[in-house]
Amino acid sequence: MRAPTSQRTLARMAGLAAVAALGLTACGGGTTTGDTTADGGSGGGDGAKIITAAVGYDTDNYDPGTTTSALALAANWHTMEGLTELDPATREVYPALAAELPTKVDDTTYEVTLRDGAKFSDGTDVTPADVVAAFNRTMNGFYAPMLGFIDSVEANGDNAVTIRTKYPFSLVNERISLVKVVPAGQTDDELKSAPIGTGPYKMTEAVKSKHVKFAKNENYNGDRPAGADEMRWDILVDDTARVTAMSEGSVVAMENVPSVSRSLLEGKVEMESEQGFNLPFVMFNTRKAPFNDAKVRQAVLYGINAQELIDNTLDGNAKAATSFLPESHPNYHKASQVYTYDPEKSKELLKEAGVEDLHFTLNTTDHGWIANMAPLIQQQLGEAGITVDTIDTQASGAMYSNVTDVDDPQFDVVLAPGDPSVFGNDPDLLMNWWYGDNAWTQKRSGWKGSEGYTKLHELMDKAVRATGDEQQDLWNQSYDVIAEEVPIYPLFHRSVTSAWNDDKIEGFQPIALTGISFLDVNVK
Repeated sequence: MRAPTSQRTLARMAGLAAVAALGLTACGGGTTTGDTTADGGSGGGDGAKIITAAVGYDTDNYDPGTTTSALALAANWHTMEGLTELDPATREVYPALAAELPTKVDDTTYEVTLRDGAKFSDGTDVTPADVVAAFNRTMNGFYAPMLGFIDSVEANGDNAVTIRTKYPFSLVNERISLVKVVPAGQTDDELKSAPIGTGPYKMTEAVKSKHVKFAKNENYNGDRPAGADEMRWDILVDDTARVTAMSEGSVVAMENVPSVSRSLLEGKVEMESEQGFNLPFVMFNTRKAPFNDAKVRQAVLYGINAQELIDNTLDGNAKAATSFLPESHPNYHKASQVYTYDPEKSKELLKEAGVEDLHFTLNTTDHGWIANMAPLIQQQLGEAGITVDTIDTQASGAMYSNVTDVDDPQFDVVLAPGDPSVFGNDPDLLMNWWYGDNAWTQKRSGWKGSEGYTKLHELMDKAVRATGDEQQDLWNQSYDVIAEEVPIYPLFHRSVTSAWNDDKIEGFQPIALTGISFLDVNVK
């Protein structure tokens, strides 16, 4: 029985690059009676039920303890399990490899019993030692800051583990879903290319830039069995190729339908948009005058017409930010300061800050929708008396390494995308991604050590120890601090549009994450 999540967890995010908008598309075939060609959407043995997917991103790292790839994260939803999991569609927390949600022994001690008879896809039994090893490995990898509240994980008899926290922490159930349990003996290289898990599917082949293949895990004994005998995800990065496949009927589901392509699919397949957290953010170099003054940062945001950006670059498929969180989030609270387009307000704030003739370089990533917004933002700011001298667009990795992650960064303003909600949906995790004690505040925005930073972290540290209304109130105050300080702030939150053919598959749920899920999906 799945229990609803509180949607709240603690994170102290590592100093790593932002997770870009993650894309994953999917397609499926019905029951087959024999092999077909790879571009036919299905393939396999006689009578095999096969789901064929088209994925929009690539990777060569499937290690569940280190990967941030859209493709790997989605693949691991199907092949891996933590003690608990967050449902990709509902974001509810439920016991996965655990027989039930952790039992709270005292304020800092939790006991977790493993699912009886659980085996890895290679047929070997899952042991508490495997669980302990997985936690130790993950707590020393990319996810380490998200698990910093854990003091120790120890075996407890033949089929349970004990988790001890460093302090009372209200979000244990949600946070431990980050740790996927794999055999203790798997090497780093094996985890990167062919990790073994306990999920309903097992990975059988992964070829970079080509495809990922899966087969039903015959050893799975959980509550979400595979609905197909096989899956094949072809890696098609080009949006047009995926839309064409969907339109022609060679695929039966697709994630992240481009706004400009919706009309090509209308009437042919089901389509639905889910409001997500994915966003474009504006980041300021708060160590550099005049952006060390919050009024100047606010002036820039008041000079950007988010609704016009949404209408012109995303065909209306997003909602202007009224807080750090989107309005659809269960912990949403309208911020004390909302940046509705107001050029006159921009001018007033600049005057109060004693700044005349504000001009700067706008650095952006080369994501298509981000690059398309930049000239319009330049025009909008001009109406507020703010001059964008140059728009410097680079590939995401190059932009960070060349502009923000250097000794003594001298950039002015950055426009880029991000979506840490793939790791969790709670406010603390999401806030800590950009405002935690990590590269974002230490080097990029340079906000660490400021009065606003200190105030925010005092509130957040109290919030993760609280529950209920008290916790929500502390988070609401946190959103207000962020909205007033705006070292990094969203312009809007995007919706994710999925398309699928319900004549071919059943149980498909569109998700707000940049990914796709075939959990509980059956081939008709």
